[in-house]
Amino acid sequence: MMALRPFLRVFSACLLSASALVTMNSAQAADMNKTLRVLFPNSEGTFDPILASEANTQSVIENIFDPLLRYNYLARPARLEGNTAIDMPTVSADGLTYTFKIKPGIYFSDDPIFKGQKRELTAADYVYSFKRLYDPVKKSPWAFVFDDTLLGDEAFKNSKTGKFDYSIEIAGLQALDRYTLQLKLKQPNINFPYLLAMPSTSAVAREVIEANSDSGAHPIGTGPYLLKEWQRSNRILLAANPNYRKHSYTFKAGETLLDGKIAEQLKDKQLPLIGQIEIKIVEEHQTRVLGFFGKQFDLIEEVPQQLTHMVVSSGKLRPELAKQGIALTLFPRMQVDYMWMNMQDPVVGGYTPEKIALRRAIAMSYNRDEDIRVHHQSLALPAVGVIPPSVAGYDAKMPDYVRHDVKMARALLDKYGYTDRDGDGYREMPDGKPLQLVMHSRANALGRVYDQRWYKSMESIGVRLTIKSDKYTEIIKASSLGQVQMFEFGWVADFPDASNFFQLLHNKSIGASNHSRFDLPQFNQLFEQSMKLQDSAERTELYRKMNQLIVGYAPWVLRVFPVTVDVRHQWVKNYLRHPVDNTAWRYLDIDSAARDAARK
Repeated sequence: MMALRPFLRVFSACLLSASALVTMNSAQAADMNKTLRVLFPNSEGTFDPILASEANTQSVIENIFDPLLRYNYLARPARLEGNTAIDMPTVSADGLTYTFKIKPGIYFSDDPIFKGQKRELTAADYVYSFKRLYDPVKKSPWAFVFDDTLLGDEAFKNSKTGKFDYSIEIAGLQALDRYTLQLKLKQPNINFPYLLAMPSTSAVAREVIEANSDSGAHPIGTGPYLLKEWQRSNRILLAANPNYRKHSYTFKAGETLLDGKIAEQLKDKQLPLIGQIEIKIVEEHQTRVLGFFGKQFDLIEEVPQQLTHMVVSSGKLRPELAKQGIALTLFPRMQVDYMWMNMQDPVVGGYTPEKIALRRAIAMSYNRDEDIRVHHQSLALPAVGVIPPSVAGYDAKMPDYVRHDVKMARALLDKYGYTDRDGDGYREMPDGKPLQLVMHSRANALGRVYDQRWYKSMESIGVRLTIKSDKYTEIIKASSLGQVQMFEFGWVADFPDASNFFQLLHNKSIGASNHSRFDLPQFNQLFEQSMKLQDSAERTELYRKMNQLIVGYAPWVLRVFPVTVDVRHQWVKNYLRHPVDNTAWRYLDIDSAARDAARK
């Protein structure tokens, strides 16, 4: 065997060289004369995979960077498949060891740090990228993904250097060789593969991260697109990555596809098809819709709630739009909308009876039925519990504990000492100090609509409310530090299982995705118990108890499960919303002739 090693090294080098040629030639699949024009409703954040939490920024990240796994575009129910991994992992009989084989010949987009050389993706890149999620300095909102999950990861918290030590090796995170990654868990987790399809677990190149003080402004990945231009809070331009590997859409024989025609259109075509993605930041509602009607944008995902009447009538596309060839999709997202309250805040936080009474009164002041009818144009479902439909763990028989009852809310406040002592029409705290609530709000038209709803709700129970408007990204930064008292929020599933929603209230997510900073031992115990169970009646019963605790302690005001209104022009081809992935850009095509004709 020793004599064979030099030969094998040469043979492997030849294979890699051939792979590199295929990779460079594959970029020709993208037509650089085609540009997809889309919009974001809010400004973008950082393009660092472990730091971005909002959907807009993750939409860009999932096209620049690569996780090990991806969802098949058309398969329903949603199915994972290999992305940079050759296939799904080999899993040990005890469910604790996952072994991935990385595809050779995958390259990062070019960067000066690589000194003119092609930089290949290896298993070691995933080891480094996963370690970044543990780094306390990063304050990643995705720290929960691997925390206390990988075998031996407690060593990451016991660094003797005083800072996170990337040289520490653990048994649960190993690059066995250049293309073999092995992950070992402390206990079985049926949702673990889903985590490895999230943008936050994408691979980055260590030398790029360490060479840039703001890694989020310098995204270098292995995905189908790269960042070509960026005017912050205004315009983002992505271009097809010339180093992108040869890749086309595939599906399993006999598999149920949501749209077989799209599958046929994509057959044997190298991806991506469109050369450039132009993204405009358009916060004002009317500007978005009018821009679409004026053919400035090729599609709108999530027409603003207050303007859906411009697109939909009686649940159908307006006839005059249908005549123009515009297509409509009503899409029930795996999303829950809610308003959270900071459980560590001196006014609304705490677990004593009077604090619980205040939060429950706030929850009862909210008129969900009116919200759905007026603000959502009846295009939403009431949030009965935390888990939306179509997510594993959803309980169709969940009792509706949420109710609008101003009389009961006022009585509850009276009982626990929140009364109007000075006669100005607003209540004071039980100790006589002013009761002043501060709600953060997005500094845009939608935020102003929400403001009026909450002003009305608080006035109905005699509570003074101040609104503090700011950019969404700034609010999220402040909330991660516990500096926001109340904020209206929505969570879209990272993977189609209920645990992804309940982790938002687990104590290990405080400072990250647990913006309410909820920390109830009974809830934590139930969540940890549920993580050991398959989707079953036993797990559903645990979820029911967890929902009861959320309603009872009221860290959230549960609002709605939204149904989005999506529209696109006839020249956008191969379009289909995926229940988990943020975008379908790599699969889309543009009929340039049809678009040019329509613009004349």
